[in-house]
Amino acid sequence: MVRPGLTTATATAAAALVALAATAALADPLPSWRDTDAKARLVGFVEAVTDPASGDYVTPAARIAVFDNDGTLWAEKPIYFQVLFAIDRLREMAGDDPSVLNSDALRAAAAGDMATVAASGAEGLLEIVAATHSGLSVEEFEAEVRAWLDVARHPQTGMTYAAMVYQPMLELLRYLRDEGFRTWIVSGGGLHFIRAFAEDVYNVPPEQVVGSTGEARYDAEGPAPRIAKDPGVAFVDDGAGKPLAIDARIGRRPIFAAGNSDGDFEMLEWTTAGDGPRFGMIVHHTDAAREFAYDREGHVGRLDRGLDEAEARGWLLVDMAEDWERVWPAGN
Repeated sequence: MVRPGLTTATATAAAALVALAATAALADPLPSWRDTDAKARLVGFVEAVTDPASGDYVTPAARIAVFDNDGTLWAEKPIYFQVLFAIDRLREMAGDDPSVLNSDALRAAAAGDMATVAASGAEGLLEIVAATHSGLSVEEFEAEVRAWLDVARHPQTGMTYAAMVYQPMLELLRYLRDEGFRTWIVSGGGLHFIRAFAEDVYNVPPEQVVGSTGEARYDAEGPAPRIAKDPGVAFVDDGAGKPLAIDARIGRRPIFAAGNSDGDFEMLEWTTAGDGPRFGMIVHHTDAAREFAYDREGHVGRLDRGLDEAEARGWLLVDMAEDWERVWPAGN
């Protein structure tokens, strides 16, 4: 029925406009990205490599996209979320047995003294991880991670950590998969830590997660064989380690790589050095109001060389404040 005051022609035109707007909204693969050059470059690349009539067409088998995790797919301040998990687990362990706090780094972590933890450097962080990530089977460890993610809250935002993923990046992951890409996570974070939530949060299955690994062993002494996590580091998936891990695990050079820090530099460098169409992307944290603003300074997510060389290398530098309409899945 046409409302009073509207002619049939006007009503038909109005309905057509509504339908057109709805179609346009559905057609936008990246609705949380503002209509800036960043979005145009992303869409242009994907359209070029997926159009069989394009000179840049890439077969589906070669459409490999790799993403860093911390600072690229979810937040990483005030410190990597895996370290916050380790600190919470350390406090729980110390409640049962105070003797586990047998070093300055462990005592500082349990006390929440993040300045001392940061000052302890990589050695201190590895000590905290070794104390809290070993002595469990892989399944037990991943269950601990999932239980923590269900209840733990970020100390500044009050949000759950799984809620602090970037909505624009979730859309990008989905868009690439819809266009025949396989999306992999290649992170300096722990392999089993990320595998515990990657499928639920990013729709990336565990077999498409590459990360740092600790020492482990096959244990058949108990009621059922298991992979046991032991103290020690077997491989750090950061810096030059990322291309090595991609080569070993994926077996193809990606055509798309996204990161946010100098720890991702070699991954972007190797990806974009290949033949044919290539895309390198850096998430630049410029939004102190909605997230955090940082780049050259600090102990987490330092972006220095990448910031200097991105333009000359043709990499897209995403300005979070300017290019993203919203940051979080819930909220702005």
